[in-house]
Amino acid sequence: MSIDAIPATVHPRWTRREALARMASGFGLLAFNGLAVAAPSPLAPKRPHFEPRAKRIIYLVMNGGMSHVDTFDPKPMLTKFNGQPVPGGAPKTERSTGNLFASPFTFSRRGQSGIEVSELFPRTGSMIDDFCVIRSMWTEVPNHEPSLFMFNTGTIQPGRPSLGSWLMYGLGSESQNLPGFVVLCPGMPVVGSPLWSSAFLPAVFQGTYIRNNETDPYKLIRNIRASAPPEQQRRMLDLLAALNREHLAERPGDTQLEASVEAMETAFRMQTEAPEAFDIRQEKAETLARYGDSEIGRSCLLARRLSERGVRMVQVYYGNSQPWDHHEDILEHRTLAARADAAVAALVEDLKQRGMLDETIVVLGTEFGRTPAVENGSNTKLHYGRDHNSLGYSIAVAGGGFKGGITYGATDEFGYRAAEDRVHPHDLNATLLHLLGLDHTRLTWSYSGRDFRLTDVHGEVIHAILA
Repeated sequence: MSIDAIPATVHPRWTRREALARMASGFGLLAFNGLAVAAPSPLAPKRPHFEPRAKRIIYLVMNGGMSHVDTFDPKPMLTKFNGQPVPGGAPKTERSTGNLFASPFTFSRRGQSGIEVSELFPRTGSMIDDFCVIRSMWTEVPNHEPSLFMFNTGTIQPGRPSLGSWLMYGLGSESQNLPGFVVLCPGMPVVGSPLWSSAFLPAVFQGTYIRNNETDPYKLIRNIRASAPPEQQRRMLDLLAALNREHLAERPGDTQLEASVEAMETAFRMQTEAPEAFDIRQEKAETLARYGDSEIGRSCLLARRLSERGVRMVQVYYGNSQPWDHHEDILEHRTLAARADAAVAALVEDLKQRGMLDETIVVLGTEFGRTPAVENGSNTKLHYGRDHNSLGYSIAVAGGGFKGGITYGATDEFGYRAAEDRVHPHDLNATLLHLLGLDHTRLTWSYSGRDFRLTDVHGEVIHAILA
């Protein structure tokens, strides 16, 4: 074929000579595709800054705002002054609040440590010696969206990388056949995908969202069933990868394209491992019963199975929207807690039994707590609800180098404000990174003229709670 025989319309900007050169390159890629050397995966395991205590995180989010004064932070003064005005006046919260409101749930000392835990979490309470309960958390804004952004991304506004994305950037993935950062939720939490976004980090580090509302893995993960023999798929992907590498060479720094290439490779490998990993029906009936036949139970069981297979971070959201947001009736906590209690306890039990808890951090968290006073202005005749409270709340952490059987910090006598050894999400995130072998001040990414990090310019490692 002569150059003149090639139509100039092959590409409006190409000369005939350029068209031939590009077509020749394409023929060469076809011929030598089997000899092409693939670039190193950006998800390959990386060396941490120092020797880690933990390898992975399972982050259980009780989205909506679980009440600390009804779960892990008993306040005798609330009982004593129940129904009376808050001395000095109630702090300003999102909505109008009234008088002090004693917890309708009883607390008792559990385990050898004697930590007081609410009746809402009896099974978790029986394992409290494995947990460190941080009772002095606080954050800036008593709204769901900014508070969820804060503990996920280190800022109250969207546009920053999530904790899981920073982990993938800093450490890579232990599993090349499954995503390294998985997010499980039966619906969609408030805000949604920006909570697990990689933002300005390369797109390959973003979380993989799974709508966990099925037990059949082929329904849970769409299009995971192969439509062609593996050998044919491999040849197709190799050709596509070669073409994409040529395309990428002309567009350096296109992280979306890089992520697409990596996602196709991961999806190919997932065809063999994911159906088995996500199939909780393979578990014994006794195991399924311990976790409970609930969405949070199935999510926690999946989190254990994925962690066993090298997934770096599994983030579990309790449910769609903000299920723990009980403005009208705090007694609704009883139903949600019963499901969470079984799931959390079974997860920690299984990690211990398998020898994984020492290398796995389990976080039982929420975006903020709730007021120790009753909420006014309810839309119903009930007045047993609590408003949002970002001034003081509790989370519990276990495994991965945390001390068990201790409490850290305290709120004031009524549970409104963190008053002793206050812990901000920046401090918690600095500590989580530290246990995974990462210095939060050194894990940075240059963007828009400055170096960014998960903890911004804040955060201190809480050495007092480390074993």
